[in-house]
Amino acid sequence: MSSPTSSQRSSEVFQGSCHCGAVRFEVVTPIEPAARCNCSLCRRKGALMTPAFPEASLRILSGAEDLTCYQFNTRVAKHYFCKHCGIYPFHASRTMPGMWRANIGCLEGVDPYALDASVADGQKLSVVEDA
Repeated sequence: MSSPTSSQRSSEVFQGSCHCGAVRFEVVTPIEPAARCNCSLCRRKGALMTPAFPEASLRILSGAEDLTCYQFNTRVAKHYFCKHCGIYPFHASRTMPGMWRANIGCLEGVDPYALDASVADGQKLSVVEDA
């Protein structure tokens, strides 16, 4: 496994998109420490996420109308998906209002398989069983 470069450890501007390219975005964020979550949704989608960043650091360049929002359990977090290809590019956090995370797999020039990742225990934060 390759070690991250210094640019991967600090915030920088990343371009990102869903699989079909309908949704394009720009985000200013570090990519480490990367994280996964074990809640029922994240466990199923398997995405590697950036550290949390403020909402103002995310800019949708095109395709806002191509996004659909999925909310479950407490309906606080907002998980966005491309309604054409189904890819999850980013979400608004439940535990940190005003903060967002991006799917590292959607970011150009970043290899998500080269990063170490912790696992957040989102399953314990659920209010409804297995949510």
